[in-house]
Amino acid sequence: MGGSAKRLSVPRVRKCAACGTERPRTELIRVVRLPGGGIEINTSGPMPGRGAYLCARAECIRLAAKKNSLSRVLKRPVPQEIYAMIGKMCDRGENDQHG
Repeated sequence: MGGSAKRLSVPRVRKCAACGTERPRTELIRVVRLPGGGIEINTSGPMPGRGAYLCARAECIRLAAKKNSLSRVLKRPVPQEIYAMIGKMCDRGENDQHG
């Protein structure tokens, strides 16, 4: 069996840090702890750093803020401004990269 067989593309799934639902990562919002320690919302493709995923739903964003889910996954405090920015993105439908 040489390298001629095609591989089937299997969507990579990730788990929402708030509700625990597994979804294709294209349907989730990625928040990243950068190597320098900063926290950013990943909106432009691959970014280095530790990532956490959230469903693009208001209830998941509220739950993540209430439970400090992102802080726990990223192992660094996540400012409330990040949650507010994610909420605004979802309200405006700016989740183009993520479906």
